[in-house]
Amino acid sequence: MSTDTSVAADASPDAAAFPFTFDQLESLQQLERHVERNPLDEISLTAMLLGVVAGVTLLQTYYQRNTDHWQIFLYIFFLASFHFLEYYITARYNTQKVKASSFLLRNGIAYTIAHSISLLEYLVGVLIFSSTYSQFVAYSWLTTPLGLLLVVAGQLVRSLAMIQASSNFSHIVATRRAEKHQLVTHGVYSIFRHPSYAGFFYWALGTQILLRNPFSFVLFAVLLWRFFKERIEDEEQYLLVFFGKEYKTYRETTPTLIPFI
Repeated sequence: MSTDTSVAADASPDAAAFPFTFDQLESLQQLERHVERNPLDEISLTAMLLGVVAGVTLLQTYYQRNTDHWQIFLYIFFLASFHFLEYYITARYNTQKVKASSFLLRNGIAYTIAHSISLLEYLVGVLIFSSTYSQFVAYSWLTTPLGLLLVVAGQLVRSLAMIQASSNFSHIVATRRAEKHQLVTHGVYSIFRHPSYAGFFYWALGTQILLRNPFSFVLFAVLLWRFFKERIEDEEQYLLVFFGKEYKTYRETTPTLIPFI
């Protein structure tokens, strides 16, 4: 007497009404969740608006090049480009983790307030305290190239960090080790222990040097230093659990290059 209890798929009377295997159904459910967190209308509209802002402000930078106010347009261009690249690089090199929020436009109230203050400081300096502001303009031969260098270099370091880490990169601190999670130590990771953080730190400071905003420069430096210090300490606790001695050795031999962290 046979004890085989398996049933052929085509023996089920409901097979024609349910044409998917359980593996296929799971894939469909994953696809549905992926679509839910990636509303194409929101993503396409956001990308278009960032592109328009970047294009208009880059043109204004060129048209205002003979004035003392072109920096504000270049600042907005860099800001729009940063948010676009956050999504694009995630979508291109880390597709499993991309979602509409990968633009980082909703990056916390402190982020929004800090950039609002920097814009306000610039406008107040230009419109109200023009005589004091003109003293900073006299040093533009130094602040402009230094600010541009930090912004471009910071963006390059952060973007390379996201590309080289690929699926190992996350905008959120990982509290559990994924199956394919690897410790990345090559490329920019051989120079910076946390290159995405260092890149953003110097990018943000560069924007304030470019705008000649002394108050916002100090504000950005203090807030970002405190934020990254706490985040790195928190993240490294998990990385030590994930990778043990391998990460301990990496931490001891590779600096963050963010002062005093």
